[in-house]
Amino acid sequence: MKWNISFNQTSLSHRCLLRRGRVWLNPRVKIAVAKIRKLTRSRPALAIVLGSGFQHALTRLKVERRISYAELPGFPQTGVVGHAGELIVGILAGTSVLILNGRTHFYEGLSFSGITFPIRVLAALGIRDLLLTNAAGGINCALAPGDFMAISDHINFMGVNPLRGEAFPGLNRFVDLTNAYDPALRKLLQRAARSAKMKLHSGIYLAVSGPSYETPAEIRAFARLGADAVGMSTVPEVIVARQCGLRVAAVSCITNLAAGRSRGKISHAEVLETGERVKRTAAQLLAGFAELHGKEFLEKTGSGRKLRS
Repeated sequence: MKWNISFNQTSLSHRCLLRRGRVWLNPRVKIAVAKIRKLTRSRPALAIVLGSGFQHALTRLKVERRISYAELPGFPQTGVVGHAGELIVGILAGTSVLILNGRTHFYEGLSFSGITFPIRVLAALGIRDLLLTNAAGGINCALAPGDFMAISDHINFMGVNPLRGEAFPGLNRFVDLTNAYDPALRKLLQRAARSAKMKLHSGIYLAVSGPSYETPAEIRAFARLGADAVGMSTVPEVIVARQCGLRVAAVSCITNLAAGRSRGKISHAEVLETGERVKRTAAQLLAGFAELHGKEFLEKTGSGRKLRS
């Protein structure tokens, strides 16, 4: 069975937010939304951002439409290997999804408003739930390269907050991040992991600006702060998604040991190699999550329609 969960089936609070125009006040967002709606008729409720190591999930996707970021006004262009830079609409494990294949990073010289622009577009489109993925270095000694970790909380060491600067009238600047990573969505991730017969750790993600890797002294300090993994993305997107009323879940692929945890040198090639090694497991996890999300959303809303195979 397949489900097409539509934009107009979002929660009442999110529908009210859209009607009041709160996320439409930025004209660039409005232009990008109009462009996407012209190019595709699908109206998913779930969006997934594919970070390094998770692109293999696309092999399980029945693609309806691919749209290059270059075609979408306001979307920043990706410049890192492994980040294609395209918006894809399709069916993943029976559930209609919108996928951002690749992201931009603070270390590429972009502002936080530019990095998080796609998230505001997702909210304006009517996306209800967001799953973010990334590659991270393992700080906790229980984590090894090739492991996966559901993010339970984060520490922002990027030096900037994406809500700084321009205010969006009607949207709260002082966002409560107590449950930034939705407990119900994290349970779906755990259920998907069990179905895939894989171990999914849970831990705290610490975000730095990059692009250089951390020093062993920094990693020791981060460990004392309670961080389990370290990376260079995700946190800005989470904060903006929460401001826009989206539920958020996030998962890291541990692609390397953090500085000082091994004798070898850290390299981006190692990150890509580990991602390649566990790509099928990553794809299975995301597909399982999408399937469970579609079923649960259908049960909660009592709506949705079958799609033709």
